Amino acid sequence: MYSQLYAPVVSAVGPEDRLYCINGGDLVFDADGNMLRFPAVWLRDNCPCAECLDPGSGQKLTDVTELPEALAVSGTEVAGASVVVTFAPDGHRSVFPREWLADHALDGYGEGDGDGRTEDDKQLWVPADLDQPPEETWPRYLGEPANRARALDAVLRWGFVLLHDVPAEPARVLEVAASFGFVRETNYGRLFDVQVEPRPGNLAFTSRRIRPHTDNPYRDPVPTVQLLHCLRAAQQEAVAPGGETGLVDGFAAARELRATDRETFDLIAGTPVPFGFQDKSTELRASLPLIQLSPRGRIRGVRFNNRSVQPLRLPYAEVVAFYAAYRRWAALLARPERQLNLRLAPGDCLIFDNTRVMHARTAFSATSGRHLQGCYADLDGLASTLAVLEREETL
Repeated sequence: MYSQLYAPVVSAVGPEDRLYCINGGDLVFDADGNMLRFPAVWLRDNCPCAECLDPGSGQKLTDVTELPEALAVSGTEVAGASVVVTFAPDGHRSVFPREWLADHALDGYGEGDGDGRTEDDKQLWVPADLDQPPEETWPRYLGEPANRARALDAVLRWGFVLLHDVPAEPARVLEVAASFGFVRETNYGRLFDVQVEPRPGNLAFTSRRIRPHTDNPYRDPVPTVQLLHCLRAAQQEAVAPGGETGLVDGFAAARELRATDRETFDLIAGTPVPFGFQDKSTELRASLPLIQLSPRGRIRGVRFNNRSVQPLRLPYAEVVAFYAAYRRWAALLARPERQLNLRLAPGDCLIFDNTRVMHARTAFSATSGRHLQGCYADLDGLASTLAVLEREETL
C-alpha cells in the first residue's frame, strides 16, 4: 500500500525497517507505520546545520526569501539515528534526527495552535471535578524544583494554583511573582492593596459583592496572570464574615455555551465589546469580544467585567440581539455549580490565569479588616520558567 500511495523515486530502509523515500520533491518518513510527509521547503527552512542555524542563539541565519526557488529533495540516506537529506538545485545537505522528524509530524496536527494557550491544552473543570484545588506550600515550592514545576504547570493546565504559607507580610506577593517571571506594572502600581478605601476609585476597593470577572479588560493586552495574597482575612463577627474568593473556569463555561447554544456562542465570540476605565490620572480603552478565539476557532481567552463595559454602538437590531446573548452568557457564568469558593487565610497566595479563570468575592463588613495584596505578571514568563525547569529535570 505504501508504494502504491507514493511510488517512491528513492528509498532507503533504515534500522527497525523504517523507510525514508522521496516523492514529488518531498521527504516521506515511515515512523512505526505512521507515514509522515514533509515539504522540501519546510525541511530546508528548518535545517539545523551551522550554515543555516546560529549555534549560539539557535536562531535562523537564512531568510525564507533567500531559499532557492523550486526546492526539492534529491537524495536521502540513513546515518544512524538520523536522516541525511540532499536538496536540489544547490546540493545543500541537512541532517535531521529521526526522533525530531517524528516529534514534528505535520499530518494529524491541526486543532491546537501550538502555543499551549487554547482549550486543547487545558484541563477544563467545574468544582465537582476537583477533589481538591491544585495547591502547594511556599516552602516546598521554593525548596524543590519539581514542586515548583508542578505548581506552575497547574496554572497552565487548570488555570490556578493556591500557595499556602507565604509569609503574611506586605509586598511578599512580589517575591512570589519574581519566582516565575516579572511583575507587570499598571496604573495600580507594581503592588496594589485590595481593602476598603474611604473614597474608592474602583469597586474592588469596597466591601461589596463582586461577581465573576477578569481584571483589566480595558487593556490590550491584559495582564495574563494575577496574584492575590491574603494578609488578613475578614474577621469573624456575629454574622458570617464574608469575603470568600470565588473562581470560575471561563473556558469550561465557553465550551458548554458552544455545545448547547452555538448561535449565542458565535455572537459573543464575534462581537467586539468596548471596555473602559478612567480616574483623575488614567483613561484606558479596549474593544474585544467576551470570548476570544484562535485563528483555528479554538477558545483562547475570555474577557468579562460588567463593571467596565461601555455603551455598545451597533445598529439597533444587533444591539438587541447582542444583549440577549450577553445575558445568557452572564447567567451561565453565574451558576453556583460553576464557582469554586475559597476562604483565603493569612499566608494564602492565589496565582491564576486572568485570560481564563474569572474571580469573584462575597460581600463582607466594611470594618472586618480584610486585606489582600495583589500584583500582575504574564503567562509567557511563567511558561518559560516551567519549560526551563522541565528541561533541567530532563537533563
